Amino acid sequence: MKDEAAALTATNLKNALWDTLQDLQAGVVQPGQGDAIAAQAREILRTVKVQLQVANQTQRSVSLDVVNFAEK
Repeated sequence: MKDEAAALTATNLKNALWDTLQDLQAGVVQPGQGDAIAAQAREILRTVKVQLQVANQTQRSVSLDVVNFAEK
């Protein structure tokens, strides 16, 4: 079973972005690294959005993975 801290959830994504922002401000992370992390986060959110749109347009239920991502 996956470790809760390593699981891909909206909360963990938000926390990773916040930690990255703080590390950028402290000079621990280089701007290029911060940009790469933000780009990955945007792609994850874009993918979830498309999955929700497809489920809505096809009148199908939302994937359990998407629900788990959003709820945790």
